[in-house]
Amino acid sequence: MGKDECKTMLDALNKVTACYRHLVIALGSTSDSQNLREELKKTRKKAQELAVANRTKLTTLLKDKSISKDDRAEYERLWVLFTSSMELLEVDMKRSLEIGQDFPLKVPTRHLIQTGMTGSTTTVAARAMSVQNMKYEADASIDTVDLKELETEIAQVDQMMEEMEMKVQVAPWAVEAKQEAGAELKSTVSVGNSSVGVISICEEEPKETVEGETGLMKVQ
Repeated sequence: MGKDECKTMLDALNKVTACYRHLVIALGSTSDSQNLREELKKTRKKAQELAVANRTKLTTLLKDKSISKDDRAEYERLWVLFTSSMELLEVDMKRSLEIGQDFPLKVPTRHLIQTGMTGSTTTVAARAMSVQNMKYEADASIDTVDLKELETEIAQVDQMMEEMEMKVQVAPWAVEAKQEAGAELKSTVSVGNSSVGVISICEEEPKETVEGETGLMKVQ
């Protein structure tokens, strides 16, 4: 039961971080807007909530001296996937901060870039938040207050990752993979137990999403 729960929680985190990456790609392009900035804010906060839940669950299990050798090996594998997802999230948060500073919305300092990406990002954000329709707020300080919050959250994520390394010492190179490299690219994404749902975005709703690297890691 513990392993299935961990896989479901990690799958949810991976899908939200994938959604966040989709949204970050649209920053600074002609698809950029205040709605996008709000979607980014809500999605990254959701990702951080899931990250804390994953850390707490896996840390507790890995510190349990009574678990079997096979169970420990599986939890260590999930831990490596978890830390990889966190690294991707931190990279994208830093990218979001840099682009947000370069392309302020309220007082534009440069023209948005025509990247060729079109369409709304609402569907992607709704998937991350597990809602049918996104609710937006007319936040006039999205350029200043949110960027300051983002800086703080980046520091918090960095600190959390340092604490994770101190509490649980798992060598990534010592963890055995359960599938061949690139195996997930040969299979189709199916609906799992995660409350977030499926992120086969480009296939299901190509008119309302953007194309780009997702950073999605499917837990099997």
